[in-house]
Amino acid sequence: MKKSLKHKFRGKSPVQIVGMVILGIIAVVGLMILFGFVIMWLWNWLMPTIFGLPMLSYWQAVGLFALSKCLLGGMCGGGGGSKKRSKKHDWDCKNNSKTEFSKWKYYDQFWKEEGDAHFQEFVAKQTEQKETLNRE
Repeated sequence: MKKSLKHKFRGKSPVQIVGMVILGIIAVVGLMILFGFVIMWLWNWLMPTIFGLPMLSYWQAVGLFALSKCLLGGMCGGGGGSKKRSKKHDWDCKNNSKTEFSKWKYYDQFWKEEGDAHFQEFVAKQTEQKETLNRE
């Protein structure tokens, strides 16, 4: 991370760096304000009419946005997958996806030959374990 920051700010004066940070903060705050108004407008336009729900104030809309980001992924770390994947991983997924998917054509044949027997074995073991636990 330190090398990345050094590379990005190489050749820039401290004034330019501070200016970029302030511009970034202003952009983030501006987007938060915009998202709050958009969510409030959409909610107040649709939800009371369709579902009979109450109208939202601006701060309720911002809270709803923050809650949805936490639950569905984003700033709170919930949901969503990791974005830190190597290029090698992406390349492997692209190249192996066709070969991995082509193996599924053998699934029906395997299930007919061996799958049902293995499943019956598994069920028998599970019921046996359950009975021994009930006896104790």
